[in-house]
Amino acid sequence: MSRSELTIDLGALRRNVGTLRRALDGAALWAVVKADGYGHGAVDISAAALDAGAQALCVATVAEALELRREFAEARILCMGPLSTSREITDAREAGIEIVVEGKEIPDGLRVHLKLDTGMGRFGLSEVVTPTREVVGLMSHLATADSDVRFAEEQVERFRQIAAGYPNTTCHIANSAAALRIPSSHFDAARCGIALYGLSPFGTDPAEDGLEPVLSWTSHIAQTRLLRPGESTGYGRRFVARRPTWIGIVPVGYADGFRRDLTGTEVRVAGELRRVVGTVSMDALSVELDRELPDGTPVVLLGRGVLAEEHARVADTITHELVTGINSDPRRARRVVLS
Repeated sequence: MSRSELTIDLGALRRNVGTLRRALDGAALWAVVKADGYGHGAVDISAAALDAGAQALCVATVAEALELRREFAEARILCMGPLSTSREITDAREAGIEIVVEGKEIPDGLRVHLKLDTGMGRFGLSEVVTPTREVVGLMSHLATADSDVRFAEEQVERFRQIAAGYPNTTCHIANSAAALRIPSSHFDAARCGIALYGLSPFGTDPAEDGLEPVLSWTSHIAQTRLLRPGESTGYGRRFVARRPTWIGIVPVGYADGFRRDLTGTEVRVAGELRRVVGTVSMDALSVELDRELPDGTPVVLLGRGVLAEEHARVADTITHELVTGINSDPRRARRVVLS
């Protein structure tokens, strides 16, 4: 039995693509598959997304783009991060990778997307550059589409005014949150990441927006033990039993991606929600039980009704950070892909 198992449901991914495409109402969906497809597996996710109607793949680095080019010879691939060396520029040119430019210098022989800073305050041009034949796209990045729609709409309007000077150029600013909630942001294409994986960009139940989580993570009870009053489990004695308490030990910890700050969240044990107690260690965590359970009892850590959004709330973070932090090394977890 594996310590834990990661299951990637590509059927759910395809249905999420359909949900997003309907929301975009004619604008193209570009699938953001950086960071190994948000920890889900970039190649598998890319294949399913393209099959379901995504029209481009977006990554953060040239190395990520080249990995996908080897698998998808004809796909449109956009590298959104800055290119730092002449070698990367050459590699991108030879592989037919489109790149994003945040400065005034535009490399020859590459299809380029100019990035404007309309309010994110990170990478991007603060003034318009005269377009050349290499410029095929105009883009920006929304800072608050998931939290402050008014500011996002201000960014959209700034972008719209500049985009008017770039006829016959593909314009794109929307992310997942904007694709779902801000129709004015759709333009020609939307770069959707987190919603593609069935996770809510708003930190709510993804079902509210018709999304289905693609990833589930399961393990099992390796041992149960009865704590007497005054006995504890885990480092630092953070959980001390006040009454006789059954504890289940699960062989997953922060080295696997189940973070230390997830103490207090709930997982599903034998079909019932149970609280994680004590300190999460490198290779194990403890759950509070109401009875003794046999070794091997299934534990759902994520998915199948255990929401990443709830884990993120407990850890005071976002789902993006949680899923990209899961360790899919086969020496620690078994990975299963459902087509």
